[in-house]
Amino acid sequence: MTQAQSSPASALSEEVAALLERLGVPRAATVGGDLPARSPVTGETIAAVTQSSPAEATAAIGRAHAAFLEWRKVPAPRRGELVRLLGEELRVAKADLGRLVTIEVGKVPSEGAGEVQEMIDICDFAVGLSRQLYGLTIATERAQHRMMETWHPLGVCGVISAFNFPVAVWSWNAALALVCGDSVVWKPSEKTPLTALAVHAIAQRALARFGDAPAGLLELLIGQRDIGETLVDDARVAVLSATGSTAMGRQVGPRVAARFARAILELGGNNAAIVAPSADLDLTLRGVAFSAMGTAGQRCTSLRRLFVHDSIYDAFVPRLAKVYASVQVDDPREPGTLVGPLIDAAAFAGMQNALHESRAAGATVHGGERVTGIGGADAFYARPALVELKAHEGAVLRETFAPILYVVRYENMDEAIAWHNAVGAGLSSSIFTLDMREAERFMSSAGSDCGIANVNIGPSGAEIGGAFGGEKETGGGREAGGDSWKAYMRRATNTINYSTELPLAQGVTFDIG
Repeated sequence: MTQAQSSPASALSEEVAALLERLGVPRAATVGGDLPARSPVTGETIAAVTQSSPAEATAAIGRAHAAFLEWRKVPAPRRGELVRLLGEELRVAKADLGRLVTIEVGKVPSEGAGEVQEMIDICDFAVGLSRQLYGLTIATERAQHRMMETWHPLGVCGVISAFNFPVAVWSWNAALALVCGDSVVWKPSEKTPLTALAVHAIAQRALARFGDAPAGLLELLIGQRDIGETLVDDARVAVLSATGSTAMGRQVGPRVAARFARAILELGGNNAAIVAPSADLDLTLRGVAFSAMGTAGQRCTSLRRLFVHDSIYDAFVPRLAKVYASVQVDDPREPGTLVGPLIDAAAFAGMQNALHESRAAGATVHGGERVTGIGGADAFYARPALVELKAHEGAVLRETFAPILYVVRYENMDEAIAWHNAVGAGLSSSIFTLDMREAERFMSSAGSDCGIANVNIGPSGAEIGGAFGGEKETGGGREAGGDSWKAYMRRATNTINYSTELPLAQGVTFDIG
């Protein structure tokens, strides 16, 4: 039995209380509420948070809208100063916030700390953007005229985030929205309220140091679906960023579109990789292992499907199976742990249902069983499952948010790419090959149909310098990187006449004498 297992059940709650106190969360916010906060590490309830009501959510949106009306007048580089201060506060809080992510989500410590580092990185990125919100000067057909485009703040930005990246997703949106002149209202997953409260407290310190930001600029709403629906339907929310399942997106997208607001949808990702005959198998083994098993397979970009060429299948897949059988599944706080718990019982049940369907179809399943003796009865640890399929059909066509990797043999690249693209989602993808032609084809318009396409790295683990998001049932949204800031602003085309004449475009005449 590990040291973490042998500790009293109350020890984790005491650690969480100490972390929250250091992070600046008032104790009253986590005691006696109506929403139990639990840790998947042990399965125990570690706090009780008070939920917002729909009326309180509406009031928060009102405060955010009033804040936007003032914040939009602040010069963008000055707005960037607030985000710089937020980055500084996150640096100070990195160790404690990362530890809280580990406890509330079940990530191993390096991943918990890495998520906070991602927040720091997007703050740095956004500060630079605050001086680069460029428009264009446009050639005009009319003499002594100038035409240009300008970008203006859009309004309230609503953020609905998922449990698997409980703090980073907020930062991807908030850092850009703030420098663009928007206010932010955040509804985190009801499974991760404590990390949200901690981030909100950190942000309040940045606001206090900034000095003159309007009240209501950053709002937090803890609650269930009804709170999310309030954000989705309120006409004052100009842009809504929602991260979650495709099923969620099918409901959110039409409702936001019905009121002609903008949606940034980051939805499902049934991600795949191709292992070509020329692949460096040692490198491939490491890349596949992390992408498929990291975060217990609960990343949007987790590797879920693997197409291995017939000529190397028998050399590679048995090696992969050995890794699956030997990887350490344990309390994520324990040294050497690579795979922590699933978030809850529903996630474990979904995993087992998918494996049962695969076995019924004749697949060979390695692993997948529950690992007992870690945490309590309500902690769900599972050995990652490697599923060798006879055909690319059945459960493999659907995303299961768990550590399941489906493996299929392929004979030629046409076949592999066709299977690769034959699912609804289109988030992330990769190919392992040393053949330049195969790599370039995979990244071409005739290759991967995903928003992210990699060569010789897995599909999991994006940097904020590149736009994150996918196509098809992934929703088409983009966060971070590139010109994604434009999603948080509105564009105006301006024409200035500095002549004494009034020429009309396209040679139109309108002579009133």
